[in-house]
Amino acid sequence: MSDRTVFVFDLDGTLVDSVYQHVLAWQEALEVVGIQLAVWRIHRRIGMSGGLFAGGLLRETGRPVDAAMVTQLQQAHAQAYRRRAGQVRLLPGARQLLTHLSDLQVPWAVATSGQREAARPTLEVLEVPPEVPVVTRDQVAHAKPDPDLFLAAAQRLGAEITDAVVVGDSVWDLLAARRARALGVGLLAGGYGREELERAGAYRVYEDPGDLLIHLDEVGVRTPYPPTADG
Repeated sequence: MSDRTVFVFDLDGTLVDSVYQHVLAWQEALEVVGIQLAVWRIHRRIGMSGGLFAGGLLRETGRPVDAAMVTQLQQAHAQAYRRRAGQVRLLPGARQLLTHLSDLQVPWAVATSGQREAARPTLEVLEVPPEVPVVTRDQVAHAKPDPDLFLAAAQRLGAEITDAVVVGDSVWDLLAARRARALGVGLLAGGYGREELERAGAYRVYEDPGDLLIHLDEVGVRTPYPPTADG
């Protein structure tokens, strides 16, 4: 791995424990339009772009997919998630991992399938420094599993995508990383299984950001002192 290694992080389920708040928000949004769906079916699509997510779920229920319905669902989801944003917590080791990378002068960015306004409360919980690039759904043509978010993040970091380590918790993250030709690393914190993430292209799979922190050498980051997840 080159000396210009950069990291691109997904947000929900990767740095913050927010997947199930999103699942319940989508369930509430679906009920607004008269659709009842088990939460496990919703969870299987978390990490995709909102439009693909809504369209896929509507197809599963046999409902016709149209732009107006998708927009209504996205708006209802955003409102329902905002009401739950206060429940969101950092995943173990998230802030320590990001601080350690910054201390080592390893550039990093955040790339999320959420719209900027929807992601704002979560970014505030994470305390992302203003100089760190944040790429959201409204800044690219297509979201995951397309590679646009990760390509844009690498560009904002001034790096080649082939020098990027993309860290995500869903198969959609890993598929997008593989399509971008980045090195994909999976985290179990979002609820996907190890084998699922590996089949989608993960080079390594760790439990959470803290677990990745103490194994940074496995993804090519040289550290002068042993990092720990508790500081």
